[in-house]
Amino acid sequence: MVRRPLGNHHHGHDTLLVTSDTDETEPVSERDEPSEQAGNLRDLVLGARVVLWDFDGPICRLFAGYSADRVAGELVDWLEGQGLRELLTREEQVHPDPHVLLGAVNRRHHRSDLAAEFEERLTREELRAVPTAWPTAYADPLIRTWSALGVGLAITTNNSPRVVSEYLAGRGLLDCFAPHLYGRTQDLHLLKPDPYCLNRALSAMGVAPAHALMVGDSTSDLTAARRAGVPFLGYGHNERKAKILKQAGAATVVHSLEPVLRLLWGA
Repeated sequence: MVRRPLGNHHHGHDTLLVTSDTDETEPVSERDEPSEQAGNLRDLVLGARVVLWDFDGPICRLFAGYSADRVAGELVDWLEGQGLRELLTREEQVHPDPHVLLGAVNRRHHRSDLAAEFEERLTREELRAVPTAWPTAYADPLIRTWSALGVGLAITTNNSPRVVSEYLAGRGLLDCFAPHLYGRTQDLHLLKPDPYCLNRALSAMGVAPAHALMVGDSTSDLTAARRAGVPFLGYGHNERKAKILKQAGAATVVHSLEPVLRLLWGA
């Protein structure tokens, strides 16, 4: 069994311990955030009856030990082996994000066997990445705390739900979310920024959009939340990611999940 790097630990049902090694991966405090941002964060966090999580980013770095660049390159090589490399533009052929390639193939061969095979190959690569995925600091105890407080949790992601389920089960977190795992389907045109997976979660959980919260790290997450009418909390683990979210209009962005956890514990 592969031992995954741990950013936090869970002891028993009621004790949540955040260990010091989390500060090796990202900042541990947001105490210098402007008061307005802190007030917005408090309103978002404490007002949510349901929290919709993006997966790759806020919960873990899926490709931390299994490069997304490598996956994208292998998918392009597979297309070349089919004589279909020219299906992608030159920019797409060297793009490091395999989801961009999936979207391109689907746009040009919508609902085709080629798109389905490409999606299945991406899913296999995502599954290979699970054992070396790196947990986002504070994500595990935050998930358990929200769940213990009776807040409903769902995954709304462009990753395969098979991948999400395997990762969460390995971390002992699946029961916090199941059965509300809403990931990539064969209807690839409904990936975020389309709000389809968010709307599925809201409908299944019987919650109005205004009483939910989306935690995401990309502009597609932000756009999907806006279209679904769901308040949004941006997670930008570095200045570049945070700046992109803010420039796209995200009003509240955190560099770490630690202040969110602190708010729940304080409340």
